[in-house]
Amino acid sequence: MSLSTARAAEKQDVARKTTWVSIALNSGLTAAQLVVGFVAHSQALIADGIHSLADIVSDFIVLIANKHAGAAPDVDHNYGHSRYETVASLFLGGLLVAVGVGMLWRAGTRIVDLQDIPPVKAGALVVAVIVLVSKEALFRYMLRAAERVRSAMLVANAWHARSDAASSLVVALGIIGSLAGFRILDPIAAALVGFLIGKMGWTFAWDALQDLSDRALDQTAADDLRGILLGTPGVREVHELRTRKMGDLAIVDAHILVDPLISVSEGHYIAESARANVLADTRVIDALIHVDPELDELNPLPGNFPLRSTVSDAVRAAFAQQGLSVETLNLHYLSSGFNVDVTLPASSAADAATRLKSIDLNALGRKIGAREIHVAQALDLAPAAAPRRVIDTPR
Repeated sequence: MSLSTARAAEKQDVARKTTWVSIALNSGLTAAQLVVGFVAHSQALIADGIHSLADIVSDFIVLIANKHAGAAPDVDHNYGHSRYETVASLFLGGLLVAVGVGMLWRAGTRIVDLQDIPPVKAGALVVAVIVLVSKEALFRYMLRAAERVRSAMLVANAWHARSDAASSLVVALGIIGSLAGFRILDPIAAALVGFLIGKMGWTFAWDALQDLSDRALDQTAADDLRGILLGTPGVREVHELRTRKMGDLAIVDAHILVDPLISVSEGHYIAESARANVLADTRVIDALIHVDPELDELNPLPGNFPLRSTVSDAVRAAFAQQGLSVETLNLHYLSSGFNVDVTLPASSAADAATRLKSIDLNALGRKIGAREIHVAQALDLAPAAAPRRVIDTPR
């Protein structure tokens, strides 16, 4: 099991456990709040009971999102399903806004008809205090678990529990005021609860909307990732580093600068090493690393120099005229110019150096648009590796 898979599995397990705990607690509290609220004539306690009922709905949303977010990438979702959590946060935020507005409206109508409000009974205060203590304990439990697995959705759900505790405190104060003879304080407390719920919902919805709009990681996190890439052996510089959120994690795109004269396979090895280092960071779900031989503003655009086929045909034809074959041909497209490295096989004629002098490399260079042509010959030192012997210096 990979590190990212293990993290995802742990997060799913924690999400299921904490959410079911929340559902169980909220179910008991909702029943108590609604029943006692009606019996004790407390509009604030009833409003808080509706809030707890919304919590149960949101908890089931979290469970559904958590299940789908852990699904493996497929044909329709090549990068996985992590944004299901973000969509769930958006839906949860919208639900809280709707509940908050409804509670504000209901409290407003109660205040208008203040003379019809019956006195609140003391039993409502007992339930309000029990709810307050229970919701605060639930918040602390859920927040510890959410921060341990770094889940934004679970953090949002935990703070939702804290908002419940805050609203329960307001309800308790409103009930105390109503019991003291100030009946208007009970519907005012209900209105404040509605405002707190709506405000919290707006915060969740706005943050989720930003993440769905490809919001980047913060600058500190981006600087950390840049340092990881620069710490990879062979990476000279990092530029065009971009990130975008995918649920709680992020996708990283970056260009790395390497030695322009190394082989393609070595450049690929450096890029894969850099990618592996970045993926080891718990904030990253995937990374795309682009290799540059030079800075993008310096490197020539395609089309400014001849294609390999054109160069190969011209070079091989010129060497064949002198009875020389070409083993390998390396082309370097750089801002300083177009350079060609030619390697002759170890089996070339003994007088290869003499024959090479008969080739007008200057004319050949002008023909193919090359600034420099380097020629070397392989030495047959089998079974050891065959080093290269230079038989012509750069012109």
